[in-house]
Amino acid sequence: MEMSEKEKRIRAITRLYYSRPDVQKAMLEFSLNREIVPRYFEGFGKRPDGLQYASDIMGLVQKGATSFHASEEIWNDPLQINSDMGAQELNKMRKSWDLLIDIDSPFLDCSKIACKLIINALEHHGIKNYGIKFSGSKGFHIIVSGSAFPKEYAGKLMEESFPEWPRTISEYLMDYIRADYNRLAADVLSNFEAIERRTNVTKEELTETLCKNCGAVALKGLKVKFKCPVCNMEIERKNFKETKRRLKCIDAKCPGVLEIADRIEYHYCGNCKDPEYENMPLASDKHPERFEKIQGVSAQKVASLDLVLVASRHLFRMPYSLHEKTALVSAVLNKEEIENFDMKDANPLSVKIKNYLPKNEPEEAYRLLSSALEWKKNISAKKEKLEQGRYKSADFQPVDFAGVRDEMFPKPIKKLLQGLKDGKKRGLFILLTFLKTIEFKPEEIIKRIQEWNKLNEPPLKEGYVKSQIDWHLKQKKKIMPPNYDNDAFYKDLGLLDKKPEVKNPIVEVMKELRRGV
Repeated sequence: MEMSEKEKRIRAITRLYYSRPDVQKAMLEFSLNREIVPRYFEGFGKRPDGLQYASDIMGLVQKGATSFHASEEIWNDPLQINSDMGAQELNKMRKSWDLLIDIDSPFLDCSKIACKLIINALEHHGIKNYGIKFSGSKGFHIIVSGSAFPKEYAGKLMEESFPEWPRTISEYLMDYIRADYNRLAADVLSNFEAIERRTNVTKEELTETLCKNCGAVALKGLKVKFKCPVCNMEIERKNFKETKRRLKCIDAKCPGVLEIADRIEYHYCGNCKDPEYENMPLASDKHPERFEKIQGVSAQKVASLDLVLVASRHLFRMPYSLHEKTALVSAVLNKEEIENFDMKDANPLSVKIKNYLPKNEPEEAYRLLSSALEWKKNISAKKEKLEQGRYKSADFQPVDFAGVRDEMFPKPIKKLLQGLKDGKKRGLFILLTFLKTIEFKPEEIIKRIQEWNKLNEPPLKEGYVKSQIDWHLKQKKKIMPPNYDNDAFYKDLGLLDKKPEVKNPIVEVMKELRRGV
């Protein structure tokens, strides 16, 4: 197949650029004890892989490599890792890890705003030493060395706390900067017409309303008002799903059929409860003073920011690697260069080499870690309270699941247990949450999942299955299986033969238990 002009140009640039001794030296030093994977035009190279000598870089470039990607984790021997390893085996292999914050917005100016806010947040938590680099496209990568973190915290060893600690820190920082990011980015994204053309989203959809109580983005609801044409009785229903079916008047003596008199949009918060009615969400129809519509474009909708890209063996573009699509350098910057940074500053022919990973003082990130974990603890407590509230509903009264038999399983679960060709990871999530919620013992869950995986075509990798089982069994909170109306699961996996009569597979099991079948 003949190369495109773009591919020819990028290949020519890669050979010239990677032949620079200073580039090879910088990349080789950063690669120590990391998994390094080259990327070609066709995709990523084999894993695991690494760099031992500067000449290895040019050897891979000669084979067609355009960019190089490194692990956040530091390994005792990266070449001994394999995809079948479970969480415990990887913990033994892991020597340390770096905190890598991946800032990636569709707009470079918005990425700059987020980058500066994250740096300020790190400094507010006592971190003076961090690295910043351009991603090669429209984002930035901020790094804090693993040496900045305590070797042990609350009885957990640092090297065994990946990805939990860095993921929690990333979530915490995202929450920490969210309000300022939305405000500042919205000022940049002021041209509604241009954004509408680019995103194909209407002006109304580009705005959002915030809950003043907690700062979260409010959800949109619909209140439907009904009126009986016979007795003139009026009632209203929130989030009513309209169908062809007509509703009879609620007055038993009236023969009338209700007609829709009005439809009113309102906003409600998924986190906060109504101060007068604890079982009801905080809503704008009763408490309009607690909601605020953002003036201008919603930064989260147009330039969404997700820092939580942390997973075992997750890779990111190495400092001074080229970007395989833009042919720009993932160049290292200092704090003062962010504001005026331009794409041309990442030109491979003129970029200058700087150190990306500065040395940290011992436990420099202690305050950041403790603040993030405490924040997570409080968030989890709130979520658990909300979940407990849901269990008090008619469908989810506390139930003793002892004695659940396979014949009590809902049909979609039985169908899932026959194995899948596609969507196996989603299927695994359904099964794990289902079996754990109905209180099967850990050894029985492991046995069932292993038997199910053998029926898949092809089976999921053993290491992935193991890591998912380990994670779910460690969770103290109850994670319900997805509801039936979540199309990404049951419908997409072909598990539904007809529309279910209940919301969740657990409800069906409860009903079977109550019937004493």
